Amino acid sequence: MRIRSSLTVAALTLLAACTRVIPDAGAPQITPPAPAALPGSAALAGIARGPAIASLGLGQNDAATALAGFRESCPKLLIRTDQSGLTERDDWRPACEAAASWPAGDAARFFDTHFETVRVGEGNAFATGYFEPEILGSRTPQPGYTVPVYQMPPDLVRGWPTDMPESEREGRPPLGRTDAMGNFVPYYERAEIERGALAGRGLEIAWAADPIEFFFLQIQGSGLLRLPDGSRMRIGYAGQNGREYVGIGSVMRERGLLGDGPGQYPGSMQGIVQYLRDYPEAGADLMRLNKSWIFFRELDTDGPLGALEIPVRREASVAVDPLFVPLGAPVWLDLDRDVADGLWVAQDTGGAIKGANRFDTFWGNGGDAREIAGGMSGRGAALVLLPKGTVARLTRR
Repeated sequence: MRIRSSLTVAALTLLAACTRVIPDAGAPQITPPAPAALPGSAALAGIARGPAIASLGLGQNDAATALAGFRESCPKLLIRTDQSGLTERDDWRPACEAAASWPAGDAARFFDTHFETVRVGEGNAFATGYFEPEILGSRTPQPGYTVPVYQMPPDLVRGWPTDMPESEREGRPPLGRTDAMGNFVPYYERAEIERGALAGRGLEIAWAADPIEFFFLQIQGSGLLRLPDGSRMRIGYAGQNGREYVGIGSVMRERGLLGDGPGQYPGSMQGIVQYLRDYPEAGADLMRLNKSWIFFRELDTDGPLGALEIPVRREASVAVDPLFVPLGAPVWLDLDRDVADGLWVAQDTGGAIKGANRFDTFWGNGGDAREIAGGMSGRGAALVLLPKGTVARLTRR
């Protein structure tokens, strides 16, 4: 599973201010049942019936892209447990069976036929963007390619710190390692790994050319390495060292380095990168404040893998919090950033994507993808599309 560790670069940007809202359908609020009847955080947030899908003005091209994404999600939808508690596996079966042969040219009617909309909570959406970076890399170390890309180390395991009393050991044990004295300790942080803590162990699967570009590829959680012969190597998230993630954009804002004033850099990915290049020593210290380190594996897929273990698609896949949105469900966004308006499919998750109506839109790879994702910060309204009949069942509980 590809799990991004607060993987949105746009989370480093300034937030948009204005909001546009989808008109209310006038349906009554559904009183959320007790968590025992409807497990998952969506129950606590509450849900309300949304407008008819036909009233959304869904375009055929948008619908066809979403239909293709939904069709790819169906094998997972039919076997997964919905953490939000909104749906059951068999709820999706009619739509999935129909999607297998439904013509793309009539995709808008597919969604109108098989789905109904709900708002989770108040439906006030905040959306950022992520993309698949492409940076220079090599499968072998050579001049100009010196930044190691590590696979998962075998000594990175879960366990309880030796000095933690049994009575305090609750939930999932933390990640760490066993030191030479037999004590379970936190795993190496970014600064230690950069100083060579993992060197000489044969863990390198590639070498990157630029430490700054690789830093942001780690934040995205997957990417492409452009090899010296012009071919590309796709790498995806394999694991994380268990150490704290720090968004350096927030630190830079606190220090007055980002903004509109004299001597300040723009509050965007581009502005952050420019500062790191203009002040390499201070920039390296900033990046080391983020103790998190991402380990990778090589992928042979035609796109980066999302949380459903299927490739995410440009302008079709969106990351969500699965406690509020069923993974695989279509999602309608209407934002103050028109480029992100339309139908998406929930196929990914992220460490920073938490709560109802928090979304991270995927923009593929290439220069325009980087630009759009790096500046994406939109507010507006969100609807989750559920199989027809679901709302009635939730209402009866």
